[in-house]
Amino acid sequence: MTTFHLTLDHAQHFARIALGHVRREYPNNVDHALAEPSDACTPSQLHPIFYGSYDWHSCVHSYWMLARLLRRYPDFAPAADIRALFDTQFVADKVDAERAYFARPTARGFKRPYGWAWLLKLATELALHRDDRWSRNLAPLADVIAQRFRDFLPRATYPVRVGTHFNTAFGLRMAADYAGVTRDEALATLLRETGQRWYGEDRDCPAWGEPSGDDFQSSALIEAECMRRLLTPNEFLPWFDRFLPRLSERQPETLFRPASVSDRTDGKIAHLDGLNLSRAWCWRSLGNALPAADPRRALAHEAAREHLAAGLPHIAEHYMGEHWLASFAVLALEDED
Repeated sequence: MTTFHLTLDHAQHFARIALGHVRREYPNNVDHALAEPSDACTPSQLHPIFYGSYDWHSCVHSYWMLARLLRRYPDFAPAADIRALFDTQFVADKVDAERAYFARPTARGFKRPYGWAWLLKLATELALHRDDRWSRNLAPLADVIAQRFRDFLPRATYPVRVGTHFNTAFGLRMAADYAGVTRDEALATLLRETGQRWYGEDRDCPAWGEPSGDDFQSSALIEAECMRRLLTPNEFLPWFDRFLPRLSERQPETLFRPASVSDRTDGKIAHLDGLNLSRAWCWRSLGNALPAADPRRALAHEAAREHLAAGLPHIAEHYMGEHWLASFAVLALEDED
C-alpha cells in the first residue's frame, strides 16, 4: 500500500533529480517579453539563480524541494551538494538581479500567480532553517513578491479556476504559509479576505471539467485546500460540506479517478502526472482536516493513496516531467502548514 511517508530513499532520489537540472540551462522555455533588442538574453543572463529546470517557476520550486529535503534530512548523502549550491546561488548580487527583473515594466505579470506562490514557499522553507544566511539573502526578492500579492489581489475581481499555472487558489494557499512564517498579519488578512470573496459562496461543485488535457491541479480540490488553509476549522467544515456535499457518495466521481497519461514526452500531456500528485496532496490534507469518525476522511485518504500510486512511479521517465514532478511528490508525501 502506498503511504504518506517521505523516506530517506525518496529524499535522496528526488534531491539527485533536482541537483541534475536546477543548473541545466537548456532546453529552456523562456517566459520573457522584449521591449527592445538588448532584452534578447540567455536564461542565465536574465535569471542568475532560477535559470535551470526548463523554466523559471520549476527552478524555483525545485530549490524549494531541495531546501525542504535538506531540513528534513540534514545529514543525507546530497546535503553537502545542496549546501554548496545554496552558498553559490543565494548571494546578494544574484538575488538583486532576480529582483531587478521584476522592476521591468514588461514583467508586471511575470509568473503570476504560480511563480509568485512558489517563490514565497521557497522563502518560507528557508526561514525555517537553523542557518538563516540563505533566508536573509533571499528576503529582498520575497519582499517584492509579497508586495505583488498585496498590489494585485485587491484589483483581481474574479478568481482563475483553471487547472494550470494561472489558478489563483494555489497562489493564495502557498502565500498563506509565507504570511504565517513571517507573521505578516496584514498579508494573512488580505489572503483570507480574498479567499472569502472569491470562493466563500461556492457550493455543490460539479468538477465536470476535470481533468482537461493539460491540468496539473484539480481546480476543485485546490480550492478546497486553499480554504482549509485560510479558514479556521469551525469555518472550513461547514464550507466544505456545502462545496462538496456528496463526497460521502464518492461524488463528483471524476475527483476519485486518477488521470491517464498517454504520452510523457509531451510536456502538456505530462502535466497529468502532476495532477495525480497534486490531487494526492490535496486529498490527504483535506482528509486530515476531517474528524476521525467522519467517513469522508477514509475516502479522502484512499483517493490520495490511489492518486499517489498513479503518479509516483513516473517522476523521472522523461525530462518533460522530470524537471518538476518531484516537487509535487514531496507535497503529496510530506507537506507542512
